[in-house]
Amino acid sequence: MSAYTLADLVARFGGEVRGEPQTLVSQVASLASATADQIAFLSNLKYRDQLAASRAGALIVGATMADASTKPRIVAADPYVYFAKVSTLFNPPWRDEPGVQSGAVVHPSAQLGADVRIAPNAVIGRDVTIGARSVIGAGSVIGAGTVIGEDALIYANVTIYHGCVIGDRIILHSGCVIGADGFGLAQEAGRWIKIPQIGRVVIGDDVEVGANTTIDRGALDDTVIRDGVKLDNQIQVAHNVHIGEHTAIAACTGIAGSAHIGAHCTIGGAAMIFGHIDIADRVNISTNTLITKSLSKAATYTSALPFSEHSAWLKNAVQMRHLDSMAKRLSALEKQMDATEKKNE
Repeated sequence: MSAYTLADLVARFGGEVRGEPQTLVSQVASLASATADQIAFLSNLKYRDQLAASRAGALIVGATMADASTKPRIVAADPYVYFAKVSTLFNPPWRDEPGVQSGAVVHPSAQLGADVRIAPNAVIGRDVTIGARSVIGAGSVIGAGTVIGEDALIYANVTIYHGCVIGDRIILHSGCVIGADGFGLAQEAGRWIKIPQIGRVVIGDDVEVGANTTIDRGALDDTVIRDGVKLDNQIQVAHNVHIGEHTAIAACTGIAGSAHIGAHCTIGGAAMIFGHIDIADRVNISTNTLITKSLSKAATYTSALPFSEHSAWLKNAVQMRHLDSMAKRLSALEKQMDATEKKNE
């Protein structure tokens, strides 16, 4: 691990140094736990009281907090983003020595770029192509004909089915499955007939896929995940889904088949997206929200009800059950009032 001065960090990432520019830091930490050789950040005013007690050697702060402390500090336009960049500098992804490790199985037709690492018990299928400096974790299986770009980081026990295309700098966390069959079935005489899923999964550059997330291959055309998309853990992406550039989706979200989600969207945890709908760019969907039709306008959409005490919830639930009859009674009452007004004219 290397140490950097505040001047070094500003030279890399911009910002302004207040205090001693040669202050040396070797790691990032929280305000509460930081030590004299570490740098902490403050982006939320509610944590301002922690400054006095913090033992951090330096700080990253915004312009509004530039004078909140006399510690050596970097003033940045967005302290949280700046912290992310500094943390990445101090904590690069772990990569072992390159080469094919004992116990790995690599098909003779596979093409491995320079400095690729294949961990023990990984299986690399026929005609697979893996770009330079990529890492395939222990126990991962890469299906025949799959193409993986450069600098990919694929953790242990990832499964990529045949024929998928994976971009550069991909991160796939343990347990995720790329390219399994979509839920394609036809019914005949009360029995289900499986429809072969002959599309692929195509994933762009700089995409991260969380643990135990599944992305199904297309039924006929491809399932497509564009550049910069970030998927949390335990997300289901069904066949023929398209997700636009730099969209971020939180855990336990379900996306049904052939949904098209735009670029720069955010989707909260446990949201549910119906199939065959289109969601515009820059849409924000709140947690636990059910989207049943297309959204053509960039906005924030919420359907989840806030929680309440159980006794109050029961009373509200009873009222909800009578909404239909109440609406009909209200409509009848409006008609009666209209008729009365016409008689009095």
